[in-house]
This record gives sequence, structure tokens and C-alpha cells, in this order.
Amino acid sequence: MPVSKSKPATTAKPKTKATLESKLAKLGLRNDMDLVLHLPMRYEDETRITPIQQAGFMGGNVAQVEGVVTECDIQYRPRRQLVVTIADDSGQLVMRFLNFYGSQVKQLAVGTRVRARGEVRHGFFGAEVVHPTYKVVEEGAPLPTALTPVYPAGEGLSQAYLRKAIGNALTRVDWRDTLSPELLAALKLQAFEPSIKLLHNPPSDIDEHALMERSHPAWIRMKFDELLAQQLSLKRAQAARRAKGASALPVIGELSNAFLATLPFQLTGAQQRVLEEIRADLRASYPMQRLLQGDVGSGKTVVAALAAAQAIDSGFQAALMAPTEILAEQHFRKIAMWMEPLGVRVAWLTGSLKKKEKEASQAMIESGEAHLIIGTHALIQEGVEFGKLGLVIVDEQHRFGVGQRLALRNKGLDPTTAQTVPHQLMMSATPIPRTLAMTYYADLEVSVIDELPPGRTPIVTRIIDQNRRDEVIERVHAAALEGRQVYWVCPLIEESEALQLQTATDTHATLSAALPDLRVGLVHGRMKPVDKQLVMDAFIRAEVHVLVATTVIEVGVDVPNASLMVIEHAERFGLSQLHQLRGRVGRGSAASICLLLYQSPLGQVAKQRLMTMRETTDGFEIARRDLEIRGPGEFLGARQSGQAMLRFADLETDQWLVEKARDLAQSLLHQDAATVEAHLARWLGGREEFLKV
Repeated sequence: MPVSKSKPATTAKPKTKATLESKLAKLGLRNDMDLVLHLPMRYEDETRITPIQQAGFMGGNVAQVEGVVTECDIQYRPRRQLVVTIADDSGQLVMRFLNFYGSQVKQLAVGTRVRARGEVRHGFFGAEVVHPTYKVVEEGAPLPTALTPVYPAGEGLSQAYLRKAIGNALTRVDWRDTLSPELLAALKLQAFEPSIKLLHNPPSDIDEHALMERSHPAWIRMKFDELLAQQLSLKRAQAARRAKGASALPVIGELSNAFLATLPFQLTGAQQRVLEEIRADLRASYPMQRLLQGDVGSGKTVVAALAAAQAIDSGFQAALMAPTEILAEQHFRKIAMWMEPLGVRVAWLTGSLKKKEKEASQAMIESGEAHLIIGTHALIQEGVEFGKLGLVIVDEQHRFGVGQRLALRNKGLDPTTAQTVPHQLMMSATPIPRTLAMTYYADLEVSVIDELPPGRTPIVTRIIDQNRRDEVIERVHAAALEGRQVYWVCPLIEESEALQLQTATDTHATLSAALPDLRVGLVHGRMKPVDKQLVMDAFIRAEVHVLVATTVIEVGVDVPNASLMVIEHAERFGLSQLHQLRGRVGRGSAASICLLLYQSPLGQVAKQRLMTMRETTDGFEIARRDLEIRGPGEFLGARQSGQAMLRFADLETDQWLVEKARDLAQSLLHQDAATVEAHLARWLGGREEFLKV
């Protein structure tokens, strides 16, 4: 078990109450119940003292010893360090501090009695501990009777302060159980108060394995309560949304029919099915909240455009928001090409527009002259007012923070009633595994395009050691001479000494020199949008043979002639990112190949990722494995929302609890409003709004 780094017992605490409160607030700890629910991440056993001689035989294990300081010296070889020797009746042990304060030298003066805990190693001069946790004690000082909790802590918050704050909160909170004794018996759950108290102060004879694995009955109660709060909140959000008004968009008229008739391809069966699901939602007078999932290249954009056509046919505006300018522009070009010949005014709004262009766009949007508005998060900035917004489409929804999605929805609030909100369609090329859909998307309707358009060629994926770069460059040259185009993806723009990664600019120079007869382009995130677009346009027109790029091309870029992709340092990318990148090839009729270059040696997680990419091109299988490797937080974009996802429950191991919580949530919402309110107040406080988008 790792030991926490040492701080002397007299370390100064943060100075003011206000400072402490702001630091606690950063951890989401704003009241006594928040503190009580801030549960330990691990425990230290300080309930027993091990004789020093016995600890010396425990090399590699954590032990707590007590002894008197016999030597305390600052040494300078091989580096400056504080070396303190303590002894008891059985032997002596060295405490070594590579980082230390001057005050520690006085604090650990010869003759001082010290209780220290850490991982005992065999050093050059016998048993030693590097950076133990320690405190100065009187002889015969009592030992704790419970395991010592170690809490998640922010900067400037010591464990001692957190333990004291949580201990005080435990004496003040309202312990009334939100679940009745009958429910607890039926669900075979422990009561709330004893569960919490045990987790903060577990007795020394507890089953430590069950405690650390979070399978102890006290942990089961916490997980269930957390899942129940989440299910209640999501289902209540769904009910509240249905109670709100939305303008029905029932007309599938001239535009929709003309648009379908002019498409140069037939919709797949899956596209037709999800389009009907969306059309039915748009006819309702409560707001649609639908997630449209589809693997890379499955044709989500055309379905979204048909939904927008229905809104426009019904006399309303539609807005499409994408996370990057490249993706927004890709949508703009494709949809404007489809719709402008049919008389639809499509407006374009991003942060990089010049002031006059931006003002002209905003005027068109506000007057209602623009029927369809496409852009980046510039759509939610102050000053952007919609004339009559009926449908909001958010692409790659997990890349936006929850607050951003909420802001766009609120742009369509009817100012006269503040009750009518626009319909909302979210799109994701990262398929959501069933376990996530049941928990985080319990309030959404989910549509899945589970069929690729005909004519798509399967992509062959190969994993190649970085040492074989010259062979890969030859392969690129041969492909270009055959008339094919190539993506070469790099993870960084500028040199990072720490990571030693090949950079996009270096790679561009290397490939330009190695392939003098080819035109090699470069795009990365720090280029001006206009320069980026010039290079992308040249690539689309096949004037650029090889495009060196950072992950700005991850989504939305559609060049059917590009059939070879090389991804440098593939071990540095996440699974969903690799899958998105690979989806840029295989869009034409030519056989497509993705080469994953990696740097040896590979870590276990990186190996798992690359093997998954080689074994399958199925987005749902990749998503399932990604969830196993990463967990749900990153998967869902929780970091952007700033809200904690599930802190205690684990979607892989606690699926049985999710189902119990879902069933109970359903019955409580119908039969017991008081319990619903009490439970949500305890677990979510004022943070429920964020679950509504």
C-alpha cells in the first residue's frame, strides 16, 4: 500500500476560514452532509506498533514503529537529505527524507520519541523508510482503535484538517434514513447511519479486503443510495421535460420531400428507422431529448439534416452546434450543398469570423431570415438571439460540457412563457454501452444507426514498431503513386522533452524531404482557420497527396479518395480517438489500411488498446472495451461538466445494483414524493440541474 508523503505534525494550516471554505468548495464540500459523504479512498492501520527488529524482516511491507531518535543529520551525498535514526529495545531504523523543512531538524532532535509509518526497505545500513508519515508522541501515548481514513484531498487541505472537519460534521447531521425499515429489509441493505460511521472509522478487526474492494455491506448501501439518487434525478428530469411545452413540428412538407428526392443515395434501413423515431418525437408538444448513436461513417449527418428540414417545414429555425471549427465547417459545406439549392438560408457562426461577418450572421439569425444555423460554441455566446428556434442538434455531444448544452437549449426558451423549449437531438459517434445507457442516459430516448451504407470497404488495421518508419514511408509513396491519398496523424505540435514524441512539424519536414515528388500538407490546431481550410480544400481536391495532421481531423473530415492512414505514437491515443481517426479512411471503394505506429516498450493498457483496434472495427465492441479500460467518467465527458459522476458505484461490478435502483426509483416517483425529495436533497443538493441535459 503506498504511503502518503510526509509532512511534519506542525505543518501550518491554511490561514483563514474563508480560504478553507473555498478549498472545500472546490472538492464539492459545501455543507455537513457533503462532508459526511466524502468517504475515504483508503485506510492506514495505525492501531498497532511493530517492534523495529520485526519490521526489518518485513521488507516491502508497510509497518508502524515507535522509537527514540538517536541520530539526526543532514547529509550531502549522493544528494542533500535528512537522515534520522530511531531505536527501540529490539533494534534501530533509518528514516530518510529527500525533501524536508529546516524545522524538521529541530523537531526530530536526539531524544525525541517518534511514531512513524511507511514501507520498510533494506537499505545499505539496515532497515530504512523513505518519507514516512510520522508524529512526535509521549511515551505510552494511546493508539487509535479504528483504521485511519485517508480522504481525497485538494491542494492546501491536510488529512488532519479533513478528518477534523468530517468528524465535526458527523456530530451535526440529520441521520434520518431516507429509506424505510421495510424497504431496507426487502432490499437487504444496511441502515444509513451505521454504514457511514463504519466507513469513516472502521474497527481494526474488520475484513480489510471487503473494505478496500468496496464489497462490504456498508459500501453496498452507499453505492445503492448514490445510484438511486442518480436514477431519481434523471427520471424526474424526464418527467419535468415532458411537462414543459415545446412547439410541435408536425410538417413533413415540400422541403423534406425535395431533399430526400435530390439525395444521390438511398437511406439505409437503419437510417429510415431512426428518422421515423425522430419525426414522431418532433410531432409531440413536449420537447424531444433523443441521442442519435451511429458508428463512424454510418450517416448521422443526413438524418440530422432531415430532422432540421422538418423543423423548417413547420415554420421554425434549427441550429447545429459542433465542437470544432473543422467539424462545424464540414457540416456547413455538406448541408448547405444539399439545402441551399432548395431555398434554405444556412447561416454560419464561429468565433473566428470577422466582426462584420459575425454581426451579419447574428442579424440573419435574430430576424429568422436564417432557417438553419451551423457553428461552434459561438452559437451560445451573449448577443446571439434566435428568431424562432424549434430544434437544437448537438454533434459529438460528449465533447461539450453540460453547461454549454444547457445554454444552447435555453436560447430557444419562449420569452413570453419561459416554458417552451426547443426539441433537442444529440449525436455521438462514440457508441454508448448498455450499462451506460441505463445509468447516465436513463432520461433520454436513444436511436441507433447500426448499419453502414453499402459500398463501404472494411479497413485493415496493422500494428507496426516505430523502428520500421522507413518501410511505412515507402508504403505511403507507393499508395500516392497509385493515386490514393494518405493521412499521417501526429499527437503533438511542439517538441516535448518529457514525452520525446515526433511532432507534426518535424514529421511534415521529414516526409517532404523523403517524398520530394509528392505534395505534403500540414494542418494543426494552432493554425488560423483560413490557413487550415486552404490546406483541407487542397486535400479534398486531391492536390495534396499526404496530409500530416494533429487530431483536428478526428471527426467530420470526408475524403473518399483517402485510403491509407498512419497514426504515430498510437499508444498515446485513447481507443475512441483511434476509432474516430481510423474512420477518416474506408469512405470510398478502395481497400483501406490503418497503420498504428508504436514506441516500445508498450504498457499493459496501451497493448490492450492496440490489440482491440487490430481485432475489431465494430464501434460498439470498441466502446465496451473502452469502458472497461477507462471507466465511465472520461467516456462521457464528465470532466467538461465539472460534475462528479458516480463516485462509489462501479458500472462493471455493480450492474445488479443499477437495476434495483432503477426499479425503486420508478415506484418512489409514483408513490412517495417525500422520500424522493429527501433522498435527492441528501445526495445531490443543488446539482440536479446538470442532469437535465
